[in-house]
Amino acid sequence: MPPKKEPAMSAFERKRLENIANNNAILSGISTTADKIIPKAAPPRSKPRTSTTPRAKREPARTQPARPTRQSSRLAGLDASSEVLKRKLEVEAEVANERARAKKFRVSGDLNLGDIKVEGSKWEAGIDGMASLKGLALGLQARGARPGVRTFTEDDVEGTTDKGLKDLRLRMSGLKLYEKWAVNDIKIVPQRVYALGFHPTEDKPIIFAGDKEGQMGVFDASQEVVTVEDDDPDAEPDYLDPVISAFKTHSRTITSFHFSTVDANAVYSGSYDSSIRKLDLAKGVSTQVFAPAEVDDDLPISAIDSPSSDPNILIFSTLHGSLGRHDVRTKPAEAEIWGLTDQKIGGFSLHPAQPHLVATASLDRTLKIWDLRKITGKGRDLRHPALLGEHESRLSVSHASWSSAGHIATSSYDDLIKIYEFPDAGEWEPGHDIPGNEMAPVHQIRHNNQTGRWVTILKPQWQRHPRDGLQKFVIGNMNRFVDVFAADGEQLAQLDGDGITAVPAVAHFHLTMDWVAGGMGVGSCCRLDKAVGIPCL
Repeated sequence: MPPKKEPAMSAFERKRLENIANNNAILSGISTTADKIIPKAAPPRSKPRTSTTPRAKREPARTQPARPTRQSSRLAGLDASSEVLKRKLEVEAEVANERARAKKFRVSGDLNLGDIKVEGSKWEAGIDGMASLKGLALGLQARGARPGVRTFTEDDVEGTTDKGLKDLRLRMSGLKLYEKWAVNDIKIVPQRVYALGFHPTEDKPIIFAGDKEGQMGVFDASQEVVTVEDDDPDAEPDYLDPVISAFKTHSRTITSFHFSTVDANAVYSGSYDSSIRKLDLAKGVSTQVFAPAEVDDDLPISAIDSPSSDPNILIFSTLHGSLGRHDVRTKPAEAEIWGLTDQKIGGFSLHPAQPHLVATASLDRTLKIWDLRKITGKGRDLRHPALLGEHESRLSVSHASWSSAGHIATSSYDDLIKIYEFPDAGEWEPGHDIPGNEMAPVHQIRHNNQTGRWVTILKPQWQRHPRDGLQKFVIGNMNRFVDVFAADGEQLAQLDGDGITAVPAVAHFHLTMDWVAGGMGVGSCCRLDKAVGIPCL
């Protein structure tokens, strides 16, 4: 019987066999790839080798540039379930974690502002832009956001029957937006503003801002606009950007500022990098004044303050639920740190007139008042200031702010601003027990506090020493305003202006002047005041 002829190979079958051959060639390179990723283990030795002669000193091996962190495992011939691929991904994850960890390490030494200035044309002024700061003299609703929709209008002002309240509302509502530059041109820091502060001087409005990456910006709002004339007489003159200085003083988010009452050149800043630094405006040097003894110790600082009776003492709160007290004349290891709660303390403040009284706001949903004159408990880990009283909210409390007259204003995620009154706080004995009924808020204001992920938490801030003697505070509004309230819960104003395109979440009053500033997520600043307005950041 004649042999059968083999059928002719189709083009499809030929292509399939070629693909199989190519795939086999790729798979054969797995061992080579594995050798590059996983070093071979050294063979075991029964006894450790000893050397009688010193080893010759070798030059350190030069490391080759790292391979790209992202590459196709399929083209590299790695099966999705292979041990080689798993090990490769583990190595890449370890490298990424180490890089992120190194980036967040705080710098413990002194920082010269000339060496840490933030890059970018907006902040190119650097240390030269701070020349005007040297030698300063101290003069000591609906849940969803609806941008542009007012919750306090001109009709509310005009309809006020109380003459004193109406006059105050007219005065506060008369604050105008800073007009020298557009809001977007006053970009103090590159990233989202987390902290804000006015220098106490009354000579000029000096605004400090800190962002989420540890960069500090400084803006002198008294500067004049500089124009550059064009050769063409018909051309419009060019306006130069404002002079702004920015410096990388911390490795993580700057959470608060404090200004010394005795040294106009001293500016303190606290950060999530576990450090407190002092900026000397005259010397242009940032010095670390507190940090944990070990570099790896994590103690994220959420707020700082200092008693008016002793400017050498710094009080700070942490995200670990502790409160600390440090004398800047002593070593950081000597600082007292008290564990007050198992959950983070988002904000606190000292009573301006009774600085031994501390009000803390916590994720545990409470406002608590402590007395630093009486420390109770035995052992370093169990000691803490005496707890005088507490009030629990339905959801977490973001911040607690004392007024100089004894009010406490809090913001919380139950969409309320609560105002508490303690007019007789100066008469309390150490360890005084506040009755439960006196810890209840006397005023509650409906206020949208749902900031979410991309907006800095809204916190009320009192005008510490108002010239007119009227207690009032500011807080950001999710509809892109800055709200002003009186101590009795009456709204005094809702400040806005053209160019405020984001929520001015971080709002602050000047210590004594009717200057208001608010910080936005884009790092910009806007100011409002009686004359031409102080930027709202």
